[in-house]
Amino acid sequence: MHIGRYPETYTGGADMGLDDKIKNAAENIAGKAKEATGKATDNERLEAEGHADQTKAHAKQAGENVKDAFK
Repeated sequence: MHIGRYPETYTGGADMGLDDKIKNAAENIAGKAKEATGKATDNERLEAEGHADQTKAHAKQAGENVKDAFK
C-alpha cells in the first residue's frame, strides 16, 4: 500500500486496531447481557451462549494486544 510522502502521518493501522477493540468490547458487553438474561430466565443455553461470546471477545482482544506489542 502506498502511504504517500509522509508515512508518519498515516494512521490507517491505528484506526483499524481501535475499530477492532471497540467491536470486541461491544461483543463482550453483548455476551454479558446474554449471560445475565439467561441467568434471570433460568435459560442455561442462553447463559452458555453469553459466556461463549465473552470468551470469544476476550480471545480476539488478546490477539489485538499481541499485534499492538509488535508495532
